Amino acid sequence: MLSMRDCLDYCDLTDDEVALIAEFEGIPDVMAGQMLCGLVQTDEGVQLLARCLQELIDYADAAGMPEKAARARVGFTRFSISHNLAH
Repeated sequence: MLSMRDCLDYCDLTDDEVALIAEFEGIPDVMAGQMLCGLVQTDEGVQLLARCLQELIDYADAAGMPEKAARARVGFTRFSISHNLAH
């Protein structure tokens, strides 16, 4: 049986990326992990996830949460590189 970690490794996602999206969407980490693993299977899903991470950066900046914005920037940069997105 595959663990959630196995799935996230296969999809090239980090625990922090999952936690950021889970927190942003207000859903449990396990649910976010399942959702994200499905999203990264298509180009459209990758683009959607990249937009969501960018929105999280914008939200954290506007809300005066520099630590969260920094975490989201790191996640966005890593995700962009690992999924071959143009900056």
